Amino acid sequence: MTAQRRPGADPPSGGCKVSTTPVSESATNRLAADELLALRAITEATARDSGKEFMNSLVRHLADTVKARHCFVAEFLPPQRVRTIAYCSDGTLNDNIEFDLPGTPCEEVIRGGLCHIPSGVHRKYPERERGIESYLGVPLKSRDGRVLGHLCVFDERPMPTEPRMLFMFETFAARAAVELERLKLDQRLREREDELRDLFEEAPIAYVHEGLDTRFLHANRAALNTLGVRPEEVSTQYGSSLIPDTPEAQGRLREALAQIARGDQANGVILELRRKDNGKPLWIRWWSKPDPGGTYTRTMFIDITEQILLEREQQRLTAQNVYLREEIKSVHNFEEIIGASQGLVSVLEQVKRVAPTDATTLVLGETGTGKELIARAIHSSSGRADKPFIKINCAALPSGLVESELFGHERGAFSGAIQRRVGRFELANGGTIFLDEIGEVPAEVQVKLLRVLQEREFERVGGNQTLEADVRVIAATNRDLHKAMHEGEFRQDLFYRLNVFPVTLPPLRERAGDIPLLVRFFIQKYGPRVGRRVDAVDPETMQRLIDYQWPGNIRELENIVERALILATSSVFRIESEFLPAVAPVPASEAAAVHGPGDSAGDLDSVQREHILETLRQVNWVLEGERGAARRLGMKPATLRHRMKRLGIARPGGQLP
Repeated sequence: MTAQRRPGADPPSGGCKVSTTPVSESATNRLAADELLALRAITEATARDSGKEFMNSLVRHLADTVKARHCFVAEFLPPQRVRTIAYCSDGTLNDNIEFDLPGTPCEEVIRGGLCHIPSGVHRKYPERERGIESYLGVPLKSRDGRVLGHLCVFDERPMPTEPRMLFMFETFAARAAVELERLKLDQRLREREDELRDLFEEAPIAYVHEGLDTRFLHANRAALNTLGVRPEEVSTQYGSSLIPDTPEAQGRLREALAQIARGDQANGVILELRRKDNGKPLWIRWWSKPDPGGTYTRTMFIDITEQILLEREQQRLTAQNVYLREEIKSVHNFEEIIGASQGLVSVLEQVKRVAPTDATTLVLGETGTGKELIARAIHSSSGRADKPFIKINCAALPSGLVESELFGHERGAFSGAIQRRVGRFELANGGTIFLDEIGEVPAEVQVKLLRVLQEREFERVGGNQTLEADVRVIAATNRDLHKAMHEGEFRQDLFYRLNVFPVTLPPLRERAGDIPLLVRFFIQKYGPRVGRRVDAVDPETMQRLIDYQWPGNIRELENIVERALILATSSVFRIESEFLPAVAPVPASEAAAVHGPGDSAGDLDSVQREHILETLRQVNWVLEGERGAARRLGMKPATLRHRMKRLGIARPGGQLP
């Protein structure tokens, strides 16, 4: 419709006729056969169409039926504009136009009434409707009475009033109103769908629609990025295939799927997955709700991998912190290496050479020689000094718990395993682990230790997830591992893996020159603790200490110095002969060397029996108390009685003490 063809509004009085009596009732009675045929023709022409096609078909056939040159159907654009939806002139569809209502006959129609101007339109609306002679328009109303738009025809010729024409206009206006309302609803639905699609696609939270077999139906961008799935892989991707094959992960999946199968909503379930693109671990918090139709589930999840890793790291650090607090509480033999003997200097030179490397080190030496201190010195001088130093005494644990302590265990791995436990190798990750008394490790655990040393990986007890072990291993023992290998108690391959760099500590009896330094160090350490001031050391006491053989090595010396400080009554440090025999028994290791490897264990028992008997004679067979044999021998009275019974030691007269 050109500017000349646009209908005008606010016509002069008497220009627009509005029907007050329902046209359909009066016209229907006068419809002739040809009129019914015309109505049927339009009906049949538009019956197969809907939407925009219906509107185009309607304006073409309606214009042809009423013999008008121009016809259009338009939608109302509040407050004062309209836009054509379908516009036909001379049987040809035109481009749609948009124009203002004021000054056109269409304004009267939009106000809610049928408007028919048989002639003189151009005289009544000279500014807007030049050349137009006649006009007929009817409003298109929604079911609730709102005006949605209008349907009109106009021509350069007069348009007499005909009941047939008015009837058809009202009839097809009602049909066009329904279609226009549906179009507007469709448009709003499309806009809403676009909004929801944008929300679905651009949401920061991952959304997935899954079939009951967990096959992906739809997945938004956040879900694809989180799971490492490409858009073209969505239709072939199954959510269950991303779950790792571990008992814990599969168990959680089964519980969640069973919950959905019951028609329940799964809320906040934590699932462990593996990314599709690189297989890296991924943890999500998962919400899933069955569709009301029961054919698929609507799933939402968020990536909590960082949270889980932080929680695990926090657990590891907490366990490490607990361990280190326990270590701080424990009493170490000494706080630094004391001595200047050639044997000790040689050991320290070895420490200096091996520390910067990551070589596995085996520290050998008798009980009490300071093997742990050497291990700490190696760690402190290494590149791992700022990382954990984790110690475990393999002899202090029941054989059934050694593996769990070393490698950790999963929840339910054995009776009493109520939660996951982080093992010492995990605690020591990046640092050093010190395996004290390595010779006491059970044979089944030796195999796992060998794997850690060879392949740098292990699994928790009851788990199948392989963990990497970036750990330096330092082991220590006072046993003869060569003998243990020959007797089948220690694996040869494990020994050779541990014995990469052996460090042998000399016993204290071979470091007699270091004894004065150690005595003064222990006096300074324990004097303030027990409230004793020491200004000098009795020369006779010092000589007695140097002459003594120290079967318990530095640990025994430390205990004797502390005991003497507690009993001291002057500022001169003295140790009475009753506390320190003039001649100490030969250590078991030396006794075995003297008697030879072929001697029985009974020879060692005889040496121990003689030592206990000599001590009992010196204390007049007193077992308990400060001056008792148990205190002097460094054992509990009950232990001493048990050992005396086993060795057949009885008081003169046949009585056991």
